[in-house]
Amino acid sequence: MQSRQSLELGQHQQLVLTPQLQQAIRLLQCSSYELEQETAQALLDNPMLEAVEEPDAAEQARLLDRWWDRRSPWAASDDIPETAEPQSIQAYLLQQLHLTRATARDQALVAILIGELDERGYLAQSLEALADGLPTQMPASAQEWRTALKLLQSFDPPGIGARSLGECLVRQLDRLEDATGVAPEVLACAREMADRHLDLLATGRIGRLCRELACAREVIEAAHALLRRLEPRPAGMWGTGDVHYIVPDVLIHKQGGQWMVSLNPALAPRVRINEHYAGLIEQSGEAGPMREQLQQAHGFMRGLGQRHQTVQRVAQAIADHQRAFLEDGPGALRPLILREIAGILDMHESTVSRATRMKYAQTPWGVLELKRFFSNAVQTDSGTETSAPAVQALIRAILAAESAERPWSDSQIVQRLAGQGVTIARRTVAKYREAMDVPVASLRKIKR
Repeated sequence: MQSRQSLELGQHQQLVLTPQLQQAIRLLQCSSYELEQETAQALLDNPMLEAVEEPDAAEQARLLDRWWDRRSPWAASDDIPETAEPQSIQAYLLQQLHLTRATARDQALVAILIGELDERGYLAQSLEALADGLPTQMPASAQEWRTALKLLQSFDPPGIGARSLGECLVRQLDRLEDATGVAPEVLACAREMADRHLDLLATGRIGRLCRELACAREVIEAAHALLRRLEPRPAGMWGTGDVHYIVPDVLIHKQGGQWMVSLNPALAPRVRINEHYAGLIEQSGEAGPMREQLQQAHGFMRGLGQRHQTVQRVAQAIADHQRAFLEDGPGALRPLILREIAGILDMHESTVSRATRMKYAQTPWGVLELKRFFSNAVQTDSGTETSAPAVQALIRAILAAESAERPWSDSQIVQRLAGQGVTIARRTVAKYREAMDVPVASLRKIKR
């Protein structure tokens, strides 16, 4: 067999997540508290940035002068104080990610997935939506996203990165395969229940579960006990730290008959580029680490500006759509989905999702998370649509008027809603009632 060399021309696409793009995505999805931490870290890492109101300006100038004379980064300086803030679940996962041997490309994808986790530790966005949210010149194949998700789900705590409760429990059961004291038939039964029969398990129909799974009752009960030992919220323990009061990111107020949105000035990061050192670098005309620090500082400031602009635009579009709510209260909340706001602003749904993640608005009806303004549509008899929160408000009013001795059942609530022009199924009423943490009629009677 002979081999020969040849030259060929070809085109291929490759995902290149630049540091600037990663930083812009991270800043946009930050809450106000997380943004404060990001800004504080940027001030420590980059001497080209300075706080607008710095109480110890003389000490900062001394450190900057010493860094300038050394001509080397100051991140390893002993003068940088260490923070004692509680570690977040994202930071804990990123630490594990940095210890892997994954490629830079895979690490970038996993970092995006980590940023999309909700407070339970679940992946709220689908892989397809995340892929569509990346710039068109930076595509990633479905297999690359699945590989990144598999790597994330191998981290601690078990069940992290799941897309549903069933998947979360199955991932935890996978870690128990080699555990002693767990019978193989019980483990297999528990996995099948978690994967396919959680709704049946919730109803307590053990006899039907025995028939569906072809298992003895004692195996079903042992598998149920095993599932109850698992953690349905893998990131739950990271939410038990210090209490942080919610401060609204945007303020919604009425001006000249119009509802206007403005950013909360109290949350604006007070940071800027140090003009003195920036001028020295520009005068020198030399390339090197100092000019790179200056470019990074400009990139950070651009990222902050883009974040504020995007959050304000999204919040203003939401306020325009939910004018009836702002005027009349929760009962007038209109149906709204991410796709509608994305279409109005010519953005991708994932951008709108990041812009509303853990962002709060001061409204005439209290401080609400921006995601609270999104809900599915519910049809009424007149052919118009109302929102799920509006229906929940009607259910609360109905429950407030019921008799303590004879509480209304879900079917009776359905009838009373129908009398107000809202026709929904009994199971939908049950779902809304459970979401409001209201027990069934028999338990309400007992409690009263």
